[in-house]
Amino acid sequence: MTQTESDTLPVTYADIERARERLDDDTVVKKTPVERSTSLGKFVDAEVYLKMEHLQWTGSFKTRGAYNKISQDVADGVESFVAASAGNHAQGVALAATKCGAEATIFMPENAPQAKIDATRAYGGSVELVGNDFQETMSHAKAVVEETDAEFVHAYDDLDIIAGQGTLGTEMYHDCPDVDTVIVPIGGGGLISGVSTAIKHLSPETRVVGVQATGAETVHESLDKGIPVVLDEVDTIADGIATGGISETTLDIIEANVDEVVTVSDTDIAQAILLLMERAKQVVEGAGAASVAAVLSDGLDVSGETVMPLLCGGNLDMTQMREVLIHALTERQQLLQLRVRIDDQPGVMEEISGVIARQGANIHDVRHERSVENLEIGEAYLVFNVETSGAEHAQGIIAAIRDAGYPVDNVARETKSDAV
Repeated sequence: MTQTESDTLPVTYADIERARERLDDDTVVKKTPVERSTSLGKFVDAEVYLKMEHLQWTGSFKTRGAYNKISQDVADGVESFVAASAGNHAQGVALAATKCGAEATIFMPENAPQAKIDATRAYGGSVELVGNDFQETMSHAKAVVEETDAEFVHAYDDLDIIAGQGTLGTEMYHDCPDVDTVIVPIGGGGLISGVSTAIKHLSPETRVVGVQATGAETVHESLDKGIPVVLDEVDTIADGIATGGISETTLDIIEANVDEVVTVSDTDIAQAILLLMERAKQVVEGAGAASVAAVLSDGLDVSGETVMPLLCGGNLDMTQMREVLIHALTERQQLLQLRVRIDDQPGVMEEISGVIARQGANIHDVRHERSVENLEIGEAYLVFNVETSGAEHAQGIIAAIRDAGYPVDNVARETKSDAV
């Protein structure tokens, strides 16, 4: 894209540079580190540099856009702000408003992670829980603003918000000027709009790839139809990108600046979260791990490149972490749920437990199931939850139980496959 074409878009690099000047305060926004991941690089035959924006104040990039907008509005006399958010934008708005001496009321979905609710309040925001998803929460927040003097701070459909997020793109370029591909998660599109505007200005040849969760995917259809598509409902563990829609503004910028958009499943995202913990020693939320999930997916080829996945958020609450880890470990077959069909006689449980123990696996728990429709009189299922070292170990355990004469199925993988 030429410089002239870039200047016709609603947000320009000059807007981003002005935002950088406003954000020149490391108590509001700090420069986040970049680390090379040799482990991820080996998986994809590339030089992988992780941009660790999850280590930003509030645990995500959102403060950049929020402060860029709120600081200008406060200078113009605005004293109170309202926002709708699944969690990260909420914290950014709360911190920015507090820093500027203003009040902020943030509406969040009723199922928002408690950690994000608590953090928003700790940054000085007033939180109200309304709605079952982001779109419903957004509608309520906008209705409230119409009855007050407060200014609405949109999570992504705002030029000042986009310009603020664009400061991250400038930072990413200066972190690694030779980068071939940057990978950016997409929810409403504010982040990738800002980042891509900066990247394409500074390095037009750099490929910008967006990534969406399968259960919240809207960009492909929006590009095909030429208008923003809004989902009736979203279903993803990546709540930070579960907006269910983009805006006309972000669609225009994505169409102009983004080279490719890929989608990843919740299983892909869960595996990326676990891999980042194990190999990079970093804890990120689903939205933050989506970029790494894309790097590892079959839908994106980065072999031989220098690639920078953006870890955009790290606000993973402990309950969700537990669910994600169980999901990921089940996919790896490090957690098994084995259903063994038996004649319900004394000593059978002990025998099968011995078979599993001799394979060097740990039985977490076991239960009897007798009231199951397809069982004959005198039969039962024993359901073992077993910890293993991985897929090969798991298959050895299953084979040993079958060799002992018992029909056995890995129920956890069957159930998960059905769900997907």
